[in-house]
Amino acid sequence: MATVVGIGETLIRLAPGGGETLESASSYTIHVGGAESNVCANLARLGVATAWISRLPRNPLGRRVAGVVRGCGVDTGGVLWAADGRVGLMFVEPGAAPRPGGVLYYRRDSAFAEIDPDAVEWQRLDGARVVHLTGITPGLGAGPRRLVERAIAEARRRDARVSFDVNYRSTLWPPEAAREAIEPLVRGLDIVIVNDRDARTVFGADGDPADVAASLRARFRCGVLVLTLGEHGAFALGETGGLRQPAYAVEIVDRIGRGDAFAAGFLYGYLEWGIAEGLRYGTALAALKQTYPGDVCHATLEEVEAVLRGSSGGFHR
Repeated sequence: MATVVGIGETLIRLAPGGGETLESASSYTIHVGGAESNVCANLARLGVATAWISRLPRNPLGRRVAGVVRGCGVDTGGVLWAADGRVGLMFVEPGAAPRPGGVLYYRRDSAFAEIDPDAVEWQRLDGARVVHLTGITPGLGAGPRRLVERAIAEARRRDARVSFDVNYRSTLWPPEAAREAIEPLVRGLDIVIVNDRDARTVFGADGDPADVAASLRARFRCGVLVLTLGEHGAFALGETGGLRQPAYAVEIVDRIGRGDAFAAGFLYGYLEWGIAEGLRYGTALAALKQTYPGDVCHATLEEVEAVLRGSSGGFHR
């Protein structure tokens, strides 16, 4: 029985190495990742029982995605298998200042985009404390949007909390369309996570973090509003007031997945001790994630707590 259940699409990520570009590279490094499965994988590394619900094609690439997620310790028994279709792809071109990086998505008409909410085994949410969703899913089409609506309703029926990371993707839809779809979904949820860029771009909320968090929490009528601030840490506002957490210094290997690592760390600390520890574990796990290639943070709980104690770094013999 899972403590946290994530629901969403996971992609195969391909990226050139050695400073090559997508146009010039002769080979690519392959990783597997998706916002919701990343959160589940990160939590599983911390010892939390997690499960992931999605839809994949019954072919070698679909099996590879499921195998990688399962290999991280996540229960993939709730994955729906399609007779045909394809896995979504993400091509990442790392930047090197002053040349920016970028992402190309090939996920339209993927197997997940055709998901039928009625086909999901919703009893897999039984006993869960949190159902984790993101704003990526409703941007993938009508079926995924209904899936999010159904997931929220099924979680509420079971008295499970709902965590929702806005996670805006400009390649999926413009800000106005995202706002119109996401705002009704997050209204009244237990935990809403949004970064400062998306708060500004999607919801027009800008300024002092405490003011932005207060305005969005009132607007969404959510229990806890978490505003992530990149290198400046995070701010969270709940019923008992607001708390600010600075970021930890980090030597960046791969930025992708740091927001998912924060969400996982926040859920870990929040479920155990409350908002303050959620912020501490979230920022620590986000920092550690950026030291690993790929979408998942492979740090242990002991390594996360070493960061919290300030005893990380250096070289140990």
